[in-house]
Amino acid sequence: MTSLDLKRLHAAQSLKLKAKTSYGFSWDTDIGEMEVTRYAHGVFRLQLGRASLNDYGILTCGPDSAKPVLKVNHSEYVIADNDISLAFKEKPFGFILKNKDKILLTSVTDGHFVRAQRLPAFARDNSGWLATLALKSGETVYGLGEKFGPLNRRGQLVYSFNEDALGVNAEISYKNCPFAWSPSGWGVFMHTPAPVAHGVGYPQWSHRSYAIKVEDPCLDIFLIAADTPADILQRFTTLTGRAPETPEWSLGVWISRAYYKTAEESWDIAQEIRKRRIPCDVFTLDGRAWLDVKTRFAFEWDRSRYPEPKQVTDKIKSLGLKICVWEYPLVSIHNPIFRDLAERGWLLTDKFGETYVYYWDMSPFGKVLTPLPASGIFDFTNPEAYDWWAKSHEALFDSGIDIIKPDFGEQVPDDAYASNGDSGRRLHNVYSLLYNKCVYEASRKRFDNQALVWSRSGWTGSQQYPIQWGGDPQADWEGLAGSIRGGLSWGMSGFPYYSHDIGGFYGGPPDAELYIRWAQAGVLGSHCRIHGIGPREPWYFGEEAETIVRKWLEFRYQLIPYLKQCVKIASQTGLPLMRSMVLAFPDDRLSWQFEDQYMLGDTLLVAPVIQPGGEKQFYLPQGSWYDYWTGAEITGGQILDTQSPLDHIPLFAKEGKILPLGPVVQHTGELASRAKIEKVKVFGKPDRSAQWIEFDNAGCSLKDLPETIEVETFGNVNVKREGKQFRLISS
Repeated sequence: MTSLDLKRLHAAQSLKLKAKTSYGFSWDTDIGEMEVTRYAHGVFRLQLGRASLNDYGILTCGPDSAKPVLKVNHSEYVIADNDISLAFKEKPFGFILKNKDKILLTSVTDGHFVRAQRLPAFARDNSGWLATLALKSGETVYGLGEKFGPLNRRGQLVYSFNEDALGVNAEISYKNCPFAWSPSGWGVFMHTPAPVAHGVGYPQWSHRSYAIKVEDPCLDIFLIAADTPADILQRFTTLTGRAPETPEWSLGVWISRAYYKTAEESWDIAQEIRKRRIPCDVFTLDGRAWLDVKTRFAFEWDRSRYPEPKQVTDKIKSLGLKICVWEYPLVSIHNPIFRDLAERGWLLTDKFGETYVYYWDMSPFGKVLTPLPASGIFDFTNPEAYDWWAKSHEALFDSGIDIIKPDFGEQVPDDAYASNGDSGRRLHNVYSLLYNKCVYEASRKRFDNQALVWSRSGWTGSQQYPIQWGGDPQADWEGLAGSIRGGLSWGMSGFPYYSHDIGGFYGGPPDAELYIRWAQAGVLGSHCRIHGIGPREPWYFGEEAETIVRKWLEFRYQLIPYLKQCVKIASQTGLPLMRSMVLAFPDDRLSWQFEDQYMLGDTLLVAPVIQPGGEKQFYLPQGSWYDYWTGAEITGGQILDTQSPLDHIPLFAKEGKILPLGPVVQHTGELASRAKIEKVKVFGKPDRSAQWIEFDNAGCSLKDLPETIEVETFGNVNVKREGKQFRLISS
């Protein structure tokens, strides 16, 4: 997939109008019929090739009821959609996408000395399809799932293929999505479960083109036009589904390690968390913590260590902790249930119809992991098998488990086959979607709107089954930096929630400084988990680190009212909680260069420290900002160099925003008896998008807040109390 053999491609050179369809039009081309559908406002679907394929429900909606109009102008066909249009040229075959008469995107313009196009606009070969788009000089491109390098994909060859990345150090990643967009106003989504290669201005192919290779019998591509990146994400997640709101407790702190070796050790650590007043909501038992590795996975506690699991879980939960346990979608050949599942046809097979036995290559893991058993791979395409896997969680929930961590999901081999007829090659990516959907639905049945999963792999649509964490980062400064970029990249691809392992997963333990800096970044993220191989609990890093990290974890709980607002916005719009500069400030091009800082929601700008010594260079976008720690007002549009003390990182609030803060608690269960908001910070006179504000002619007032709430103002604004109301008036 990383090569581009132009000699083997059969290109579409021209097109001829064929017929009007229910929601669009069809044309004949040199490589088959092309159907174009006006799917929704600003969204067009192009399909080439005819085949009966499993689509796995990646699209969550069909085309709307609007009837498109086709205008024919000599050799050009134009589908008009109010101020947005998609035009097709007859020869050489190509398209032009416009918004308000501005050209947003065209098919390839990379010409050849003796022919019209060096790369074809659309072409096919025996392995699949090629679509090629033109890029303007300096045009940036973002998205394509979780990637840990530069956020701007321009110049990169990106492969949409899920892999156990064993870190955050290369292009390979656990979560992929063949959706990209440009702040110029366009987005492109390849609707497929199959592997996709993206040469985004990749010089070895064409520095001026975005060439997309799809390994599928059909080419199914969506073109999106919108005014802003936020609008592009909103239209994309309308197609593929929105994330539900995550429960309040999920916004608290999660603590675990790989792994607690005995029930006694688990209980001791859980007690120590409370004894040392480390705020925490979720305690995780990783794979080896509660399972017998040789016989996993079959929903069975290791009875040699947990003879009475409910007794252990009851004790831990008495501390106000929820319990999360690990699983993966493979069943050991040493477990008696393996034969039963194989006989029922509920495991993937080889080409001869025999159960596929997956043998782990342990060389990448070294001595880090216990040798993993040869296993069958569960087949989630089989409806009966799917139901069995979902229902099997009921016994775990009965034993006191609240959340499942569905790990792995990237192991489907090319030469395996599913009951629905797809090869492992075509199933590979979408397998994680089916797996996480199954576990999430099992949790939803039991816990309703309190359901959640904590998964590693993902594909288009996985946002509907939150949340995902960033895999296994190396415990060093670049592991921290890569994890931050991975979260921002995932968020720019339509997935609003993300967490990374505070302290790093492997190669540790981190030193105290790195641990503190990672905790600060983790606290100021979507979701917050401490995890890694070996001790990661704060007290293992010295008294100073424990004190600083405790204060930051307490700050995390104070932020919960604000984070809940962000979660609500995410569920309604598809906007992530962690927003890259280009997503948050598309009109401030200088900000785009700063890829390791981000907005947390609309209000807070976070600039994590990602190198020893506390130095940080960051950019404040245009406008006025307030230093969160000092309250000082700073004019934006400038680059700042700072050196932060160990207990702080650069954190700023945007002018015109309001930040509601809750109490410091040990877990969210304590909020039932506490005021959920204790303080409101107002940064300058609030703009009309700020939460908790109702405007009137006299200024603005905070409505329905208890008198005991403290209101702290910054900038040119004062607070006046009127009964139970707070009125904000410009100074």
